[in-house]
Amino acid sequence: QVHLVESGGGLVQAGGSLRLSCSISGDTLSNYAMGWFRRTPGTEREFVAAITRTTGETTYAYSVKGRFTISRDNAENTLFLQMDNLKPEDTSVYYCAAKLPRYGSTSYYTRPNDYGYWGQGTQVTVSS
Repeated sequence: QVHLVESGGGLVQAGGSLRLSCSISGDTLSNYAMGWFRRTPGTEREFVAAITRTTGETTYAYSVKGRFTISRDNAENTLFLQMDNLKPEDTSVYYCAAKLPRYGSTSYYTRPNDYGYWGQGTQVTVSS
C-alpha cells in the first residue's frame, strides 16, 4: 500500500518562501512520476508542477513558473516543492500525487486523473 504524506505548509507573508515535502512509504519513489496539485474550497484541483520518473524533466503551471521548483530525492524517498515569492493567490491546500508509469515511460503528467496515489494535503496560507 503506497502512502504519501505532505509536510511544510504554513502561514507566510507575501514575498516569502516555503518548502513542501512529500514522503512516500510502501514503495520507492524512484518507481513513480510525481506531481503537485492544489485546491481551494469550491474549486477543481489545479495542476502546479510535475516531474518525470527517470529523467528529472519538469513542467509547471503558468501561474507558478519561475517561482516554484519541483525536485525529488529518490535516496530519501522524498519529493519537494520549493515555493518562492509567494502571493496571496497561492493560498490553497497542496497535494502531492504519484503515478506508476508504463515501463520505459519518460513522461510527466499534468492531469489529476493521471495519478493513482494522493497525500492528505498541507495548507499553505499567504497573507498580503
